[in-house]
Amino acid sequence: MLAAALSWKSFCKGHEVLIKWLLLIAGLGFLYLWLKGKKQSKLNTDEAAKVKAQRAKIVEPETIVQCQSCSLHLPKSEAIAQEDRFYCSKEHLNSLDAQGWLGSAAWRISPNQDIRPEGLTPDLVVIHHISLPPSDFVDRNSTQFIVDFFQNKLGSSLHPYFEEIADQKVSSHFLISRRGEVFQFVSTQNKAWHAGPSSFLGREKCNDFSIGVELEGDSEHPFEAIQYESLAKLSTQLGAVYPNLQFAGHSDIAPGRKTDPGVQFDWQQFRTKTDIPVEKLPFGLQSR
Repeated sequence: MLAAALSWKSFCKGHEVLIKWLLLIAGLGFLYLWLKGKKQSKLNTDEAAKVKAQRAKIVEPETIVQCQSCSLHLPKSEAIAQEDRFYCSKEHLNSLDAQGWLGSAAWRISPNQDIRPEGLTPDLVVIHHISLPPSDFVDRNSTQFIVDFFQNKLGSSLHPYFEEIADQKVSSHFLISRRGEVFQFVSTQNKAWHAGPSSFLGREKCNDFSIGVELEGDSEHPFEAIQYESLAKLSTQLGAVYPNLQFAGHSDIAPGRKTDPGVQFDWQQFRTKTDIPVEKLPFGLQSR
């Protein structure tokens, strides 16, 4: 009887061990299946994301833009952006287009302009200086006042001097700020209102055949080195389209009435940076 009881107890204990092993194996099986399912789920998610990205590339083609200079169509990612314009190459960005606009300049169109007389192309660059209010650039960035002035947007109440010039309607083709920024207001093919009554080597009305370039500055302070750099680059860009250009100051074409660009403008430094032949500077290299 005792032997039978011990045998039954041993039998039950053996089954308990077996059940534990079965439960352990089952648990490991479930864990394996869970891990495998999770891995498969991640693979499915990654694959779905990859398919979605590929479909997006197919469904959403890249934006195509047009070169402002040559009208070439090209993907936006390959174009050179300048303000709200696009260019296909640095060469086109840094040159005048067929309409007389410089790609690398900030375009701020002025209403103060006319059509040039028929058959006339520019063969003179007139260099000026301007500062609004006078000499204000010494203490702060005041370039925007000049931009507003050329666009007839200058608020006369902002400074007493602005009231004195409120009725004036003037413009220049280009402005070079104290930081070397280049702004363009009028196409080189059109006439800007910068020279006024003037004469160049016996030819009257210089606006008809000239390009006006304003330097932010005055007769009391030297111009910045970066302004000479920008002026030299601009002169080369203009010369590529108008090879017969000569250069003069506003005071040269309107003596007694105008004094700019003044004694602070270094004509020798300008010529050195551009390598312009002396004969294209008919009034010489002395500051005046």
